[in-house]
Parts: sequence; C-alpha cells; structure tokens
Amino acid sequence: MNFRAIFRLLSVLLLIISLFLLISFLVGLYYRESNRVLESFLTPILFSVLFFIFMFSLSKEKGIPYLSPRSGFLFVALSWISASALGALPFTLSGAIPSYTDAFFETMSGFTTTGASILTDIESLPKSILFWRSTTHWLGGMGIVVLTVAIFPLLGFGGLHLMEAEAPGPSVDKITPRVAGTAKILWLIYLGFTVLEIILLMIGGMDFFDATTHTFGTLATGGFSPKNASVGYYKSLYIDTVVTIFMLIAGLNFSLYYKLLKGNLREVAKDSEMKTYLGIFLISSVLIAWDLMGKKYASFGESFRYASFQAASILTTTGFVTDDYMQWSNFAQVVLFVLFFIGGCAGSTGGGIKVIRIVTLFKMSITEMKYLIHPRGIFGIFVNGQYLKKNIVYDIAALVFLYFAIFFIVTVVVATGGYDIMTSVGATIATLGNIGPGWGKVGPVFNYAFFPDYIKWVLSITMLIGRLEVYTITVLLTPMMWRR
Repeated sequence: MNFRAIFRLLSVLLLIISLFLLISFLVGLYYRESNRVLESFLTPILFSVLFFIFMFSLSKEKGIPYLSPRSGFLFVALSWISASALGALPFTLSGAIPSYTDAFFETMSGFTTTGASILTDIESLPKSILFWRSTTHWLGGMGIVVLTVAIFPLLGFGGLHLMEAEAPGPSVDKITPRVAGTAKILWLIYLGFTVLEIILLMIGGMDFFDATTHTFGTLATGGFSPKNASVGYYKSLYIDTVVTIFMLIAGLNFSLYYKLLKGNLREVAKDSEMKTYLGIFLISSVLIAWDLMGKKYASFGESFRYASFQAASILTTTGFVTDDYMQWSNFAQVVLFVLFFIGGCAGSTGGGIKVIRIVTLFKMSITEMKYLIHPRGIFGIFVNGQYLKKNIVYDIAALVFLYFAIFFIVTVVVATGGYDIMTSVGATIATLGNIGPGWGKVGPVFNYAFFPDYIKWVLSITMLIGRLEVYTITVLLTPMMWRR
C-alpha cells in the first residue's frame, strides 16, 4: 500500500476543494458578510495549502506517484471522507452548524449528492454558506476524484481504476483513449449543462444566486435548495418544468451526450437503459397523475405537473420537492416508494441501484427460467446488443445483494433509536440511495436533525457507501485488502 502517494494525491484533491472554498469566500465578500463567516473559509483554505506544500516537499524526490488498484480504493474512500471533513469546517467555524457531527453529516450529504439535511431554517444562513453547501453537490455530482484526474493528468498515476472505484455505474465508459481525456469531456458536458440551466432558470425569474444553487442541486441530482420550501417556493410551472427536464438529463448516462455531439444519434436511440429509464419515468408519472386527479389536484395537467416532478426527483435521486408526497394517496406513495430502489442510469450523477442493473437482473431471471424449461439450451444475456459475460452478471447480482444487506443492517441500527419502521426504512433508503427526503419523520417537509449523533455518523457512512457503489467501501473491510 503506497501511503505516501495516497496522501500526496489527497493533498492535491484538498487543494482543488480549497479553490472552491475561495469562491464561496468571494461570495461572502460580495454580500458583505461578517468576519467570522469569512474567516470560516480562510481557515480550511490555509490548511489545504499547507498540507499540499508539506506532502509535496516530502515526496518530490520520489517522482510520479503510482497507485495500485488496492491503493486506489483506499484513496477514493479517503478522498470523500477528507473532503467532507474539510468541507464541514466553514459550517462549524461560522456558527451556522455548531455541532461538528451535524456539519459533517450536512457536508457528506452534499458531496455524495444525497440532499439529506439537518437544517431547520435554511434561509437564515449567510449566502456564502448556502453557496458552499450547494457547491459540495456540484463537485460531488460528476465526482471529485474524476475532477482530479481531469485537471492533473500529469501526475501520471493509473486513473481508470480510480474512476471505476469512484464513478457511479457498473462500468466506466472510456469515450477517449486517455482516461484524463474522458474525465475532461465528462466535466465539460457537465459544465455546459450547468450554464444552460442557470440561464433558463434566470429567464423564469430566479436571480443569479438562486439559479446557480438550484442548478448545482439539479445536475448533481443532490437536492439542496437555498429555500426552506425547496423548488416549491417559486410556485412556477416554468421553473418546475425546467428543473424536471434537467433532473432527467442528469439521470442519463453522460457518455450518451458525447455520442450525440459526435453525431451517433442511432446508437443513442438504441440504448436500452435510456429507454427503460424514460419508460419508468413516464409510466410512474402517468399512474400517479391519474390517481391524484380529482383527489389532490383539479385537472390531469396540474396533477401531471406535480407527479412528473416528484417522480423525476426520486427516480434520479435528486430530492427536490414541490409538494408533500406524504399527503398523497397510498397508491401514489407506493409508486414513489418503488422508485426509491431504482435510481438513475449508469454513468449519470444519480444514485440508487441503477436502471442497467435492474435490466440485467430481469434478463438474468428470464434466462434462468429458459434453462428450467430447456436444460440443454444455450442462452445468453444481451444488453444493447452486446453479450454480457457471466462474471459481469454475477458482479451485478452480488452488488445488489450487498446493497440490500446493508439496507437491512442500517435499518436495524436506525431502529435502535426507538424509531418506527417507516422512519427507519425511509432514512436508510434515502441515504443509501442518495435521495435525501425519505418517509416517516424524514419525509419531504422534515429533516434529520432529531437523530442522535451515532445514527448521524452511521447514515453519513451509508451515504458514502451508496455513492461509491457499495464495493469501494465494503472491500476495505475485507482481510484480503490489507494482506501483502
């Protein structure tokens, strides 16, 4: 295990984060906020710079750092933990969130694009703190490790297994021969969508600050909003529509957008995961809208507006809300509950199990039934016209098993606090799936502030497990990981 290389690269990562802390500091200057708030950003920035100088002075003679696959897993896990530990400092030092446990929970929720919050009065916080809170989403959306690979290719370490350990989805689609090139293209597409949504939201009446922070939450599928009532604060059909569309965009595989730019429209149109993902969204939206029409909303159009927004928000694991779905009919709530376990597409910023895994396991079950009928038959599992090797299918099955095993374990841990089953289940699936709002006492109009510290730490790690696709964290707990 190359610990020197790991900490050297961690210093680079924290230096990148300090640059975004500096932007939040400038936001504080613009709004003429108190010295305490401004200093809360300068302290972690100073720490990051000193740590970077220290690590490179220690290892400069060692040349280009190399990370083995095992070191890569540890680096990725430490990246998110150290980023959250550093990113929590502005919250505590400014007094916005006095408890470090709460600040770490909020920051981990931001970086993992979960959107679970302990804040009870968001609008009372300084603008710079709110901007930093949303920035953690934007950084975590495409991946802070992928950002490192994109900006620092000259470091020369193996980047693919880092992206595989960090990037959401069953596999990393190398859209260019060089991993750094792939990372740069993904981030440029991400940046392009960010600029576009900011412009569209400003056209709808949002000011630049609100448009930017809501865009960060949308494209990262995170859900942090500077408003207590989330997107519902604006009561605007136009804004609801724009946010719904961009949530769906963020939930798609970003490599599809590169293919579109290259003119491969036919290949994109044939993508089975995309078609399944959009089909799930449309069917669930129509079912919920049909059920709520006449009960909650007067017309089908109004009903579809709120149903499609909430379906997109939960399917893509964004977590924005425009209405309290806990007040909807039982049928509508059940449909939304099913969406909690699906998630976005592979290669998207969304969390959850991912649509491609659901599709693969469904095809696997059909294949096994064929074997029961025709024991001597030869059958294969094909996705997008490509044959999936058995090791890939087994890998997906094992991951889904671990996902649900962790879900049950964490649910039991949360229940030890004396909470009802809906709150325990809701908090677990909302954090493991990186969704944010859940069920029961953590529903869309509530938060996680009431949990004791030990549950907040457990849920913080649960967010990380979900964001890093289960294996990256669980592999660190195996003895073989630490054997030479």
